[in-house]
Amino acid sequence: MAVYTQLSAETLAALIGQYDVGELVSAKGIAEGVSNSNWLVETTGGPDGRTRFILTMYERRIELADLPFFLDLLDHLAAHGCPVPHTIHDRDGASHRLLGEKAVALIEFLPGVSVDEPTPAQARNVGKVLAQMHAAAQDFSASRANDLGPDASAQVLADCGAAALAQIDPALSAMIDVAAQVAGEWPEGLPTSVIHSDLFPDNVLMLGDRVSALIDFYFACNDAMAYDLAVTHAAWSFSGDGRGFRQDVGDALIAGYESERLLGEAERAALPILAQGATLRFISSRAFDWIDTPEGALVTKKDPMDFVRRLEFYRAQGAAAFGA
Repeated sequence: MAVYTQLSAETLAALIGQYDVGELVSAKGIAEGVSNSNWLVETTGGPDGRTRFILTMYERRIELADLPFFLDLLDHLAAHGCPVPHTIHDRDGASHRLLGEKAVALIEFLPGVSVDEPTPAQARNVGKVLAQMHAAAQDFSASRANDLGPDASAQVLADCGAAALAQIDPALSAMIDVAAQVAGEWPEGLPTSVIHSDLFPDNVLMLGDRVSALIDFYFACNDAMAYDLAVTHAAWSFSGDGRGFRQDVGDALIAGYESERLLGEAERAALPILAQGATLRFISSRAFDWIDTPEGALVTKKDPMDFVRRLEFYRAQGAAAFGA
């Protein structure tokens, strides 16, 4: 989440007026993240009594044609009992609107907090809910290809160029060759579903050890379920800078997942290379954002080296990183 576009109070009030949620009381910009502009919105309340919502303006990486997939997916998963926020439809029944040339959507606000240092119990519940989400998405009628797979990561790093990458960190330019190698070794034929593909701790809200909400589905796509688990393992099992690995958290995450859905032999064998691909996705996107983010944007740049360290760990440890 982030704020790239400033909206006046009058514009926000007029926009909220298109929904049956009461009148705008306040709107606070949210600075975390790198892709969209977001506000925490409070209103006088609609017929169902809700007064807090998340307003998102889609700025980067998201194509307008993909919005029905993302927003309909939220409604599908919520209807299947998954802890995800509903999309708030406007008075015309639309899940999103255009404000100028940009799309906006109003999303249900769900309670909970994102954890900085997850416990094994929290990681276990995250794994369980992730598997439940994969099962619930099996009959989702829409589909979307993963446009941030290993080939895309390799291309982004190559396009950034060794010189620009080295300006971020001298070790970063070596990732161009590593990404090409991982893309060439990518496994095929693993079981698929709709995956979240970005399930970092800040995209999970928790009440104690229980997941109260999975949020920010704007990278969701159809891909290998084991890849989604690998992404989540890379996001949850390390310290923020990638220097410290929590085996207990990683093992609990996988155990929670397998309490709902057992991994196949091919899936488990693929986890080391899938995790490397996961880290390269974030290395490449963070490097691109570091270079591309405009001056003055209310955004905190994220260091791609945090995931280079994870990549190096997975390459060194192999299957041992996953309790094998």
